[in-house]
Amino acid sequence: MLVTGASGLIGSHVLRVLEPATDVVAVSRVARPATGGVRWLAGDISRPGAMSEIVTSVAPDVVLHLAGVVRGDRTLDTVGPTLRANLVATVELLEAATRLGCRRIVLSGSLLEEPMAGGAETIPPSPYGASRWAASGYARMFHALFGTPVVILRPSFAYGPGQERTKLIPHVITALLEDESPHLSTGERLLDCVYAGDVAQAYIDAASVEGAEGRTMDIGCGALTSVRQIVQLIVELVGPTAGQPLFGTVPVRPLEQKVEDVAPDGLGENGER
Repeated sequence: MLVTGASGLIGSHVLRVLEPATDVVAVSRVARPATGGVRWLAGDISRPGAMSEIVTSVAPDVVLHLAGVVRGDRTLDTVGPTLRANLVATVELLEAATRLGCRRIVLSGSLLEEPMAGGAETIPPSPYGASRWAASGYARMFHALFGTPVVILRPSFAYGPGQERTKLIPHVITALLEDESPHLSTGERLLDCVYAGDVAQAYIDAASVEGAEGRTMDIGCGALTSVRQIVQLIVELVGPTAGQPLFGTVPVRPLEQKVEDVAPDGLGENGER
């Protein structure tokens, strides 16, 4: 099994969940020593040709493609990095894995690749969303045209140990523990929160379950919680500190989505929770 992005939030949990007997080649930006049944490769997937080289050299039976640049900002500086790491690298992987005859390829999509419901045009909400949207389109084309055994999983709001401090939950927790006041937007956005370990298990299951090829599946718990509710729960659990959440101090991002507004019709019967 080839696991890209193995040092990230979901990738690190995948390595924890996998059976010790699994023969794994893990890819990260930084070289790491082999541990147990995991061999590490260092690679920058944003470099043209790097992903093709990795897949060809490893010749895996199964690929879990978790690597990518995850950025929610709506800036011009985000366009290039997300294009190269999320779209170009994914297409390189699909081509190389198809030529090798890999048994299963599991790709990471995102709910952020879907536009707001009710719009006349299909417009992803961010450069990151556009890169994932385009990569998912290529994956469906590869399956339909070349028979590539690809499965797309779209996790909702994953959280858990190892998450970057800039993300909502670790940002609020660490700020409060350091007696600082986390700056937040309105807190009204609704999120479907799912634990990273559960997402990891979904990726592992998708690598072997029969009849999954060509399908796009959403991974979530099915319950919506507002950012304000999540933050209030964290405040209760952390206890009294000198810091307090400051809602409304960060502007709402343009084209920001609400989970309940994501258009469900674009994938038809393949869009599942």
